[in-house]
Amino acid sequence: MSTLPPANGAAFPDGRPADAVAGHWVDRHAPLSWRPYLRLARIDRPIGWWLLLLPCWWSGALAAIAADRTFPDPVDCLLFLIGAVAMRGAGSTYNDIADRDLDAKVERTRLRPLPSGQVRVRHAALFLLAQALVGFAVLVQFNGTAILVGLCSLLPVAIYPFMKRIMSLPQLVLGFAFGWGALMGWVAVFAHLDAPPLLLYAASVAWIVGYDTIYAVQDIEDDEMAGIRSSARLFGRRLKGAVGLCYGLAAVLVGLAAWQAGAGPVGFLGVAAFAGHLAWQVLRLQERDGAGALRLFRSNRDAGLILFAGLTADALIRGLS
Repeated sequence: MSTLPPANGAAFPDGRPADAVAGHWVDRHAPLSWRPYLRLARIDRPIGWWLLLLPCWWSGALAAIAADRTFPDPVDCLLFLIGAVAMRGAGSTYNDIADRDLDAKVERTRLRPLPSGQVRVRHAALFLLAQALVGFAVLVQFNGTAILVGLCSLLPVAIYPFMKRIMSLPQLVLGFAFGWGALMGWVAVFAHLDAPPLLLYAASVAWIVGYDTIYAVQDIEDDEMAGIRSSARLFGRRLKGAVGLCYGLAAVLVGLAAWQAGAGPVGFLGVAAFAGHLAWQVLRLQERDGAGALRLFRSNRDAGLILFAGLTADALIRGLS
């Protein structure tokens, strides 16, 4: 079986979407009856929960620097991991319920469990509820302010699936939803918000608009035919410049957040390495190269881990000095 995604975002012959990870345990070991639900939750595509998790970890690392802690709270980091997997699954299930008719018109998504009939809408709704309850169980482990802030994230999550029908930049609303973790790591420590997490949140939104624009390159031809709006269609031939602007803004805002939190040289080395990775993505980006866009999109996990490593190392060095 080929490990490379088909051209132009098409699905694999076995029904896996083009952005699924080849050889994933869902396809090799999960019971057949579970696989549509695991795919509905995107368990076979872990990049989504990584990208939801990373702003949480960045925020926790900034909070560790500001609080003179040696490293981010490991219990908080574990809770964020569990919550990211659960809520990414819940959000994806909700998105697929809302988009099942549109997904049937796009080559890359037409074989998803709902448009292909593998899962009924009623069963998907029950699965959504179960995942949301896991996420809520994680949320209530934090302080009251963090619980309130976390609950507020449901608004952008709820409206995002409908934005591609009415606005040309739905990735902005995705950024509001997916970047929310940038607030959570800080408020879990301090029980209030300050300039560093707000700057980090703005940076996360810009980063998300950039990387999801890259992701949308896979679907640009089908989106044009189906009338689905996206930033890739909006930017068109200005794609590289627009992504570069988003990424540049993200890097500057992350640097300001680190400065406001009191980061030292090691933290700023992490910011610089993060910015360098984003610049490399822009240089490699090619219009209407779906396979290349998917590889660049996935590489944002590495970019985010580089930043987290730099901020965490800064906290460690400061805590030991």
